Amino acid sequence: MLALDKPAGLIVHSDGRTEEPSVAEWLAKEYPALKGIGGAWVSPQGENIDLNGIVHRLDRTTSGVLLVAKTSEMYGYLKSEFKARRIEKTYRVYVHGHMENEKGIIVAEIMRSSESPRRWYARVCEKSDKRAAITEWELLEKLSDPATGEPASYVEARPRTGRTHQIRVHLAHIGHGIVADRLYAPECAPILGFTRPALHSHSISLTLPSGQKAEFTAPLPPDFPKS
Repeated sequence: MLALDKPAGLIVHSDGRTEEPSVAEWLAKEYPALKGIGGAWVSPQGENIDLNGIVHRLDRTTSGVLLVAKTSEMYGYLKSEFKARRIEKTYRVYVHGHMENEKGIIVAEIMRSSESPRRWYARVCEKSDKRAAITEWELLEKLSDPATGEPASYVEARPRTGRTHQIRVHLAHIGHGIVADRLYAPECAPILGFTRPALHSHSISLTLPSGQKAEFTAPLPPDFPKS
């Protein structure tokens, strides 16, 4: 397997709507043996997009750790570990406002809006609900924007499920939208110098097929004040 440090701004694989560089294309060039591993994803336009071993996704604007399987056997293993929630992911994120508590857990179903702009939203549900999305978070630091004095919080988020835009939707749901997230915190002006949502996939921990524990950590990117 490979553990990559994806930069913000790079799409993981083509969405079938635009022509631009992608992680999947880079993998096919640098590791030709990966072509075809994991099969293909069918875009909304009906185009088959080779996964080339990519097991999970990060948003275009999100930086950090991305896992890639180098064999079909490893691809199947990692997919099953993700499905069973045995792979632990941690994110570092800056949000608007000061968190009221030191830590918390968000339990809410994530649903697709029918209104424009199309996005996801959260609806409170029970933890036992099979549709429940779960995010644990912990406050790392309270701070303020040097230029405006606007309060912000530096947070570690640990998603226990893997829904689309989960961390972005959940944090906005509790009133602490991610800094510079124009989709889920459109009423808040960007602060702390961010021009993209301040979200970074910091580490992934898992058990390898051998039984050995492994953890992969991506350094904080240049636009993070803590980097």
